[in-house]
Amino acid sequence: MLNDNTKSYLHLHLIVFIWGFTAILGALITLEALPLVWFRMLFAVFFILIYIKWKKIPIDVSKKMVLKFLLAGLIIALHWFTFFKAIKVSNVSITLACLSTGAFFTSLIEPIFFKKKMVWYEIFFGLIVVFGLTIIFNVEGKYVQGILLALTSAFLSASFAVINSKFVKVYDATVISFYELSGGVLFFSVFLLFSGSFNLEFFQLSFNDLKYLLVLSSVCTAYAFIASTDVMKFLSPYTVMLTINLEPIYGIILAVLIFEDKEQMSPQFYVGALIILITVILNGIIKSRLKAT
Repeated sequence: MLNDNTKSYLHLHLIVFIWGFTAILGALITLEALPLVWFRMLFAVFFILIYIKWKKIPIDVSKKMVLKFLLAGLIIALHWFTFFKAIKVSNVSITLACLSTGAFFTSLIEPIFFKKKMVWYEIFFGLIVVFGLTIIFNVEGKYVQGILLALTSAFLSASFAVINSKFVKVYDATVISFYELSGGVLFFSVFLLFSGSFNLEFFQLSFNDLKYLLVLSSVCTAYAFIASTDVMKFLSPYTVMLTINLEPIYGIILAVLIFEDKEQMSPQFYVGALIILITVILNGIIKSRLKAT
């Protein structure tokens, strides 16, 4: 019988695979990054609301917590915006590989946020990930803008994971997800409204874009967002972020299979990606042995 930690870890791998497919959908959807993220969050809020009504989940929380959830929603919205923008200006492989730095950012942010000592092997593995990224950067320098956007996205993702790990200890994952995604929709709606972007053309979606957005918002957002928040009850933010480093591996394989030549990279790029994969495996082995002692 699997314990809660093991089940959560296996569940997290399924979620990460789904996130890898998210990048594929981002490349297939023809919308620009900002409207793409806005529609994604809007549809996801709708799906989560249906789930809340179906399960009769109470969503009453204090006004103070609602505000915190909404602000966290802005962070995840900005993470997705920079993520999809990076895909648009570079490609799926570059963007996903750079997201691996999230574990390194988490190893720095988490001790500050929770006021605890840094763990040596977390820093060590984070630096190995950075080394893998350096190899990628050196051979794919033409994608500088995409790399910088993806690194920003990784930092935002790490910040969000650390913040959410505190929320999930007290509040239901579905409730957290509902308010956070609503916050993302709210903040981006205000920006789009004042920038004059809300017009007839904005809401005209092609059939393919709508189809991909529905998959993106339901499976890759509503389900994955709630599930990833829930596993944080049993896994540390660092473990979550380091496991998310497998997202590049899953996503790059899918991208090469689907987009073929567009995603073919240099051999050195795949060396960097392999270093990331090995780091994830070593982290799992060390964590398991330390818990066993």
